[in-house]
Amino acid sequence: MGRKIELLKKIPKFILSNGLGTAVDTLVLWLLSHYVFNSYAGDYLLSPFISFECAVFTNYLCSFFFIWKDRVKRRDSIYFMRRYILYNISSTVVFLFKMGILLLLEAVFGWNVVICNLAALCVSGFVNFSMGEWVIFRKRFS
Repeated sequence: MGRKIELLKKIPKFILSNGLGTAVDTLVLWLLSHYVFNSYAGDYLLSPFISFECAVFTNYLCSFFFIWKDRVKRRDSIYFMRRYILYNISSTVVFLFKMGILLLLEAVFGWNVVICNLAALCVSGFVNFSMGEWVIFRKRFS
């Protein structure tokens, strides 16, 4: 029972940190597309890529220092960067998975992209949480 309660306590923290990541993503995207880049490639390729990476780093910081801080074994830069690389790969794969779900929902149901995105975010959010809980910051038993 204690394990389930521990898991349930992490979910609101995860949702809150991902909300922060989404805000960072949106703000960086807006700043870059309005003040830095003035081309299609800059606005629609570079800006989203950079903003996504900023959001991933924000979410990683929250995961490392807030959500799964009790599972961080070391606080040195090598450990931090190894976990970050794994987290970044995981986030990128889950993002591609989310896009697949979004496109599938649009093709099957013809829903608006915002509705498809929200539904896909629910599924991909569960996958992201699972990756953090059972892969990236998994609990090691002695």
